Amino acid sequence: MILRALVLGMALLGAGAAVGQDASAAREAEKQAAQAKLEKLREDIALVTQEKTELGGERDSAAAELRAADRKISEASASLRSLDADLVAQVEQLANVQAEAAELSTRLDAQRESLAQLLRALHAQGRHAPLKLLLAQDRVDALGRTLGYLGYFRRARVSRIESLLSDLAALEQARAAVQTQQSVLAAAREQQQSALTELDAERAARRVLLADIEKRYKDSGSKLAALGRDEAALLALLTRLQDIFGDIPQQLEGAAPFSTMAGRLPWPLAGGLLTGFGRPSGDGRVSNGWLIEAKAGAEVRAVAHGRIAFADWLKGFGLIAIIDHGDGYMSLYASTDALLRAAGDWVEAGEVVALAGTSGGQTAAGLYFELRHKGKPVDPARWLQRR
Repeated sequence: MILRALVLGMALLGAGAAVGQDASAAREAEKQAAQAKLEKLREDIALVTQEKTELGGERDSAAAELRAADRKISEASASLRSLDADLVAQVEQLANVQAEAAELSTRLDAQRESLAQLLRALHAQGRHAPLKLLLAQDRVDALGRTLGYLGYFRRARVSRIESLLSDLAALEQARAAVQTQQSVLAAAREQQQSALTELDAERAARRVLLADIEKRYKDSGSKLAALGRDEAALLALLTRLQDIFGDIPQQLEGAAPFSTMAGRLPWPLAGGLLTGFGRPSGDGRVSNGWLIEAKAGAEVRAVAHGRIAFADWLKGFGLIAIIDHGDGYMSLYASTDALLRAAGDWVEAGEVVALAGTSGGQTAAGLYFELRHKGKPVDPARWLQRR
């Protein structure tokens, strides 16, 4: 009976292990399928981007030059941001190492004081104190206790000396770690300064380019034709992207539908409203979104959960990120100086996706923001939180 129970138990364990292996294999297969799907998704977006470049008039001399300048600034801005993050982490690490060194130094002082007290006590007893104590004993049991005490003190002295030496070695290691981290920090700061200089140089080059474009085009109409926004081209792009991301509504399980978020969405960044929806923009056209005031390099955040559908340069918009929120809703973040997330990435509400700037030919730093439903622009005032 016991044997049958053991056999049955082993069989059940084997079946459980097989089920576990099957589940693990299924998860791995699912992971590989998802990765393959993401790679195919990015290939499709890259194809759309290439078509947009070739067919959208972006081969115009002015647009091509501006796109190249904006992309250089994007690379420099992203590099500087990464270095800033590394610098913060290294400063924190250095502070931790220095705190550890200070703690070890305190322990070392305590060990030194304890050892000094022990040595003073031994010195007070005299050089031949152990022998005197032994000769002074007239009873075997007292002699045993005395030998025990002497052994205890000897072991305590050795232990404290060993502890002191251990703390000394640890302190030296901590000091070496501090010196190493300080060297790393200095190198990172130097690299950061170099990246900042490069960014300033690229921005200066873009200002020269824009001034040249102003001279090259005699009137605002010709400049608008070269650098302006093409609504038809944008609608075609959004339609293609919605086809590519047709599975998003099913992948947003657990998230509140975008349609229920009216009046509750966070602003993409803090700043004053320069141009409202339906108001004349700087080039005289009616604005389909908001132009929000911002300093160059200010963090731009996603207003809701979704997936990056497009992250590249677009004529008339500069460096633009488009997020698909499902059910035909999309948010657009344009005129940025750096795009921090790639097409196909999932993002959460409040996650940084770009840095505000002046790409696309803008004269002042800011963020151009749009909300669209099935390709049509909607007033952000109905959706973003009131201030």
